[in-house]
Amino acid sequence: MSRRHRAGRAAAELQPPTPEMFEPVRCYGCGAADAVPLATARDDFTGKPGRFSYVRCTRCGLGYQNPRLKLEHIAGYYDDDTVAERVEAGWRWLLPAYRWAVEGIERKRLAIVRRHLALDDGSAVLDVGCGAGRFLRVVRRTSGAAATGVDFKDRAAPSSPDGPEFRQGLFCEQDFAGRTFDLITMWHYLEHDYDPARSLARARELLGPGGVLVVEVPRLDSLTRWLFRDRWPGLQAPQHLTLFTRASLLALIRRAGFEVVEYRACGSLPAYFYFFTGVAFLWLGGRGLNLDRAILPYFVGQLLALPLRPLGRRLNLGIQTVVCRPRA
Repeated sequence: MSRRHRAGRAAAELQPPTPEMFEPVRCYGCGAADAVPLATARDDFTGKPGRFSYVRCTRCGLGYQNPRLKLEHIAGYYDDDTVAERVEAGWRWLLPAYRWAVEGIERKRLAIVRRHLALDDGSAVLDVGCGAGRFLRVVRRTSGAAATGVDFKDRAAPSSPDGPEFRQGLFCEQDFAGRTFDLITMWHYLEHDYDPARSLARARELLGPGGVLVVEVPRLDSLTRWLFRDRWPGLQAPQHLTLFTRASLLALIRRAGFEVVEYRACGSLPAYFYFFTGVAFLWLGGRGLNLDRAILPYFVGQLLALPLRPLGRRLNLGIQTVVCRPRA
């Protein structure tokens, strides 16, 4: 059976979540319970059933899913196959374009890091929410730095003596046996985290002298959110638990003991991704995105949008990146 058919069957077999699968939460930023409705979203990417409510804290403005799926139930909403595996299995003739796009994302990430930190074979890097580990492999290949990745699901290739080290599980439960890191990255991780404040505090503990933390997340107060409303791809319900405005993200980071050294109203993920998927989600109305049909239009549209890329760096289109250091 193809990956496409397995994914479709899994979405069909997953039953809508019952009330017992949810738990109420307070604001991750300030702990307040008072909040107002913000959005009601669905899993537009896969089409899996369920409706998920987001609220905005009336005290600090942080958006978050409430009630949220309990941790033991969220795994069913994460596909076993990554997008990369589906593309490589079904669209081999598009592999050059796909690899060009993915490598571009990793090059952007490395360029953001190099603005603030020089990596070499004596450096130690930790990528939280590492996925398949592509960023770490680029780091390892280009600098020789020791590279470690942590992810909730096991999607990376097995660790090897000459490659990155990969760990599966929750970030805050990892025992690094006194090790520290020169760089910790969270590329689109913090919005998935069940306790983002705790993870930021743990990252501060693990950073060595002069260490740098990079966080990239969707931006709630953005043009694409205004355009697509409850179909905004940055919601990505129910996987995304926290929705950050610029102010609420910076407040959470500072509260964890960091000073912000650079804020970027853009990131490594192309803003075009949010426009394309937002339009697709509106068109499909919750039926799920068929990658076999979407992959070619996506790349054609991305090529046509290349002349507009410089404009995207200056506008608030839905991605934000923060570079910070532990406060003295």
